[in-house]
Amino acid sequence: MSTRTATSSAARRRPASAAAVRRAQVRRRRVLAIVATVALTVCAVLALRPMFHDAVKQIALPLRHEDIIRQQAADKGLDPALVAGVIYAESRFIDGRTSTAGAEGLMQLTPRTAQDIAHKSGGVNFRVSDLGTPQVNIAYGTWYLRYLMRRYAGNEVLALAAYNAGEGNVDRWVAGEHARERELTVEAIPFGETRSYVRKVMDAERSYRSSYRHELGL
Repeated sequence: MSTRTATSSAARRRPASAAAVRRAQVRRRRVLAIVATVALTVCAVLALRPMFHDAVKQIALPLRHEDIIRQQAADKGLDPALVAGVIYAESRFIDGRTSTAGAEGLMQLTPRTAQDIAHKSGGVNFRVSDLGTPQVNIAYGTWYLRYLMRRYAGNEVLALAAYNAGEGNVDRWVAGEHARERELTVEAIPFGETRSYVRKVMDAERSYRSSYRHELGL
């Protein structure tokens, strides 16, 4: 092979080698960019995961006004998780809710019940419109819940049943069972709506105790 031929072949090979190097560099940059993007995505997911978890928890098991719940539960000697469970079953923590029966606010108190509570607790300046205020509604609702817990000797099933269906119905159920008050179980409650209500509150109470221990001061 002549010197000219060898030189010409080498010249043809050099541009091809340079192009290959450039292609390899481009591939490496692309791979590094992909790795960096994946790493940033993973970091973002890890950073946002607690926020996402909290958002999902708030949708499935909402909690608001926990400071009022803690304060009123302590004042009335009640379990804050129980109070939260009642609010969840009654209104799902939606302020200003009014039922078809006229019950109002977070703990769904009827004006008649609220006026009776105001009379017994010394709330001389109470107005029905005050039930739309979380502080007043939870204060009155916990007062009534404490009253029912005492009336039924601490029996949560009976107190919750009375909160939903009234004391008169619960008294008749107990008498109809020919049993002592504490022997009326959830399953023995004749009203399906009240039976479901009591289960809902007690399930929510367990969930709030598990999921919001810090917020409820448990």
